Amino acid sequence: MTTVSEIVGFLEGYAPVRLAEDWDNVGLLVGDANAEVRRVMTCLTVTRAAAAEAVRRRADLVVAHHPLPFRPLKRLTAETTVGRLLLDLIAARVAVCSFHTAYDSAESGINQRLAEGIGLRGIVPLVGIADGLGPGRWGWLEGATRLADLAANIKDLLSIDRLQTVGDPDKSVRSVAVGCGAADELLDAARQQGCDAMLLGEARFHTCLEAEASDIALVLPGHFASERFAMEHLAAVIGLQFPGLEVWPSQDERDPIRWA
Repeated sequence: MTTVSEIVGFLEGYAPVRLAEDWDNVGLLVGDANAEVRRVMTCLTVTRAAAAEAVRRRADLVVAHHPLPFRPLKRLTAETTVGRLLLDLIAARVAVCSFHTAYDSAESGINQRLAEGIGLRGIVPLVGIADGLGPGRWGWLEGATRLADLAANIKDLLSIDRLQTVGDPDKSVRSVAVGCGAADELLDAARQQGCDAMLLGEARFHTCLEAEASDIALVLPGHFASERFAMEHLAAVIGLQFPGLEVWPSQDERDPIRWA
């Protein structure tokens, strides 16, 4: 029998909680650690569609990237979206865990996979914590490339049709920083490392202006696209570690942002 605590323990080794930001909420968030697990679903966010899928397919554990709940709750009622989702999952005895920023920064985490996926060499954390681990990544491309070509490679990597960029499409790019999701606070670190460009999930308008003023190009594929692929990979990792389980990435969650 595989229990919730066994899977959470494995994930704590894969994405050590010491790497999580102080403001984050990681680990087992909902459920009984001793409960048996036969089915596991991964997802980026526990949305209404993802929660319904977990209940419908009788998942025992949801491994979500974004925590649910994220902030402390004073009451748990159906009057809020978070409350409704939690009540539905608890009623169906579905446990929830998240490793969020720990998974972002882990040795085989999201930022590392993004950096490797775009072909960076000499990859190191953008901000070091300990043991060569920490938020973000940066490194060098084997040869200089145009910003437009880097953007095209990122679209291929993430299987998306569109993304946003900041900077001259013909700008020569060699050193690149990476920060998945909403990590525009890492722009200063990228500037300190002398990076030519930065891959971010998303960035605020004033961050884009600051990057432009600092001559750092940005490639912005969207928060969802920059992280969802890694939850698909994590489903495969869990499946290999626990071959007796049925493990799948959510098929119903979608990026809420659409291009008009």
